Amino acid sequence: MKEIISKIGQVKGSSISKIISQRMNEFKELGEKSDGEIFKELCFCLLTANFNANGGIKIQKEINNGFLHLSREELAQKLAIFGHRFPNARAKFIFEARKYKDDIRNLLGSFSDEKTARNWLAENIKGLGMKESSHFLRNIGYKNIAIVDFHIMDLLAKHGLIEKPKTLTAKKYVEIENMLENLAKKLNMSLGELDLYLWYLETGKVLK
Repeated sequence: MKEIISKIGQVKGSSISKIISQRMNEFKELGEKSDGEIFKELCFCLLTANFNANGGIKIQKEINNGFLHLSREELAQKLAIFGHRFPNARAKFIFEARKYKDDIRNLLGSFSDEKTARNWLAENIKGLGMKESSHFLRNIGYKNIAIVDFHIMDLLAKHGLIEKPKTLTAKKYVEIENMLENLAKKLNMSLGELDLYLWYLETGKVLK
């Protein structure tokens, strides 16, 4: 763990830390916007499952308010045009999730803590799962949950902090999250912030 703490410390001392701080502020600001804007971020996270973040960002910008009103068929057509790998499945997930679009802020606020909210999303919104539910919540300002994706697992495995699982079960997800929570405490930062540093170490990018 000392090696990865040292590497993150080096990044914290660079210009990247300002970019990460800015991104965290952007997440907080998004969480204060309308239900519609928050729902569009949920749609972005539905798109990135088994896809790539850059592609999801591009599609989110192209479709924008269309996430709120396009028919399932129209969504599938646009997702196909913009190059999504699974246009029909993702259109179905977005269309079905739309029942929460006008009250998503109150819904999330009804849970006692962030992990309870994450678990509800993973169990009730098709296409999210643990990782993308965590991704969505972090992107709207929730800080105390981990996004355990293959980039993060690869990095942790390279530093001997985990043995990369063949299948990421909910139980294994929480185990890795607990380890990341310990790492975040040592670095005096939130899990949401830690994710951006780890992602940068592994990919050289700061996205969302």
